[in-house]
Amino acid sequence: MEIRSKIWLEKDGEPVFGGGRRALLEEIEKLGSINKAAKEINISYRKALSYIQSMEERLGFKLVERKAGGKNGGGASLTCEASDFLGRYKMLEEGVNEIINKKFTEAFNVRNTG
Repeated sequence: MEIRSKIWLEKDGEPVFGGGRRALLEEIEKLGSINKAAKEINISYRKALSYIQSMEERLGFKLVERKAGGKNGGGASLTCEASDFLGRYKMLEEGVNEIINKKFTEAFNVRNTG
């Protein structure tokens, strides 16, 4: 038996950030491309842009620097603010999961392996 949980942030009842959006930013950081990142997490480029726009709007700061394509190709990278935010979110997620795992083990006397 294992426990699963999802953590996301909302603002005014609207989703701001969660696992899927975290994955999108991590892939942009790794691949240097919104299009490649979208493909990697199985969403459309248009949906990825929509996620980025809504996150930036709700958070109040820019997350992704975009370079238009052309002779040398385009690209994307995370802003310093996005990298900091991503690190803080991961820290929150890890902390919450530690608490959940501890409580699960106490409540069910089962060791969580996931």
